[in-house]
Amino acid sequence: QVQLVESGGGLVQPGGSLRLSCAASRSIFNIYRMGWYRQAPGNQRELVATLTFTSGGITNYADSVKGRFTISGDSTKSSVYLQMNSLKPEDTAIYYCNARNFERLYWGQGTQVTVSS
Repeated sequence: QVQLVESGGGLVQPGGSLRLSCAASRSIFNIYRMGWYRQAPGNQRELVATLTFTSGGITNYADSVKGRFTISGDSTKSSVYLQMNSLKPEDTAIYYCNARNFERLYWGQGTQVTVSS
């Protein structure tokens, strides 16, 4: 069974940076979109950023992260990354990656990001 595994989370001070990575345990065929979502305590899971490979790499960002976060990825490696700069305490959450092909949606287990001084 294919698993998505996130890494790169941790504790960082406000204004700092982190780079999250997500890779599949084995190749996922015909991926057309990968993305990052986050869930803070007491909140619903929300979209952070998506990358659509079939449209030449169209990206979509939540307004709260535009200009600070950058998503990138490689569908041939079933991998997606999230560069997070100028982090704020309100970015604290568990970050999840997902991957879609035409058969199903895959989710990772999440990685904790904590922004605190």
